[in-house]
Amino acid sequence: MPGAHPRIFADMARELFARDSVEDVLDRIAAMAVEWIEGCDEAGILMIDRRKHEFYTPAATADLVHESDRAQAECDEGPCLDASRHEQSFRVDDMAEDPRWPCYRPRAVELGVGSMLGFELYTRDEHLGALDLYSYRPRAFGEDAPELGWVFASHAALAIAGAQREATLREGYATREEIGEAIGIVMERRRITKDQAFELIKTTSMNTNTKVRDVARNIARTGEIPGG
Repeated sequence: MPGAHPRIFADMARELFARDSVEDVLDRIAAMAVEWIEGCDEAGILMIDRRKHEFYTPAATADLVHESDRAQAECDEGPCLDASRHEQSFRVDDMAEDPRWPCYRPRAVELGVGSMLGFELYTRDEHLGALDLYSYRPRAFGEDAPELGWVFASHAALAIAGAQREATLREGYATREEIGEAIGIVMERRRITKDQAFELIKTTSMNTNTKVRDVARNIARTGEIPGG
């Protein structure tokens, strides 16, 4: 939509600020991509958790997106996976004629995918992602589509990164609470100082090849102190 960029930026900022959760933000980004990007019929966000080797789709405008992501996960190939894994954008002008992804391509064609655009999302190292745009028609995307796609992808990446930072802060706070509670239990049971209690927890961590937070969590939850 030539000439509409400034209005898109303003509308996105206003729309996304009003959302209550990262899920709502991502859902709205996908919906707005369909509304604003010429040729885009459906949109979705694919995420990969590298630690757990899991794929998930936190936002999608249609079942087509979920089915496409499922096909790529089962084939272990596809444009969205490439964008996520290799941190690169992609363009498919005609899915039926594209020689890449021999397992995924026929399934995509059967789903009705005509053409696609995708943009990597820069998030934390263990999480990879892509914003994927779908059209039911070949060669459907206009000349402004790649530029606008990057705008939406940037907002999605910021939303995800913000949620990840918040989760890390919550986890860190919970860990400190558990360690503090475990130290208190050890101090009371063993009649030792705070520093000695923490040293006992750290020693147990090293001897059992277990993280300090997990040792502390077990003490806090069970009341059992290593070594009796």
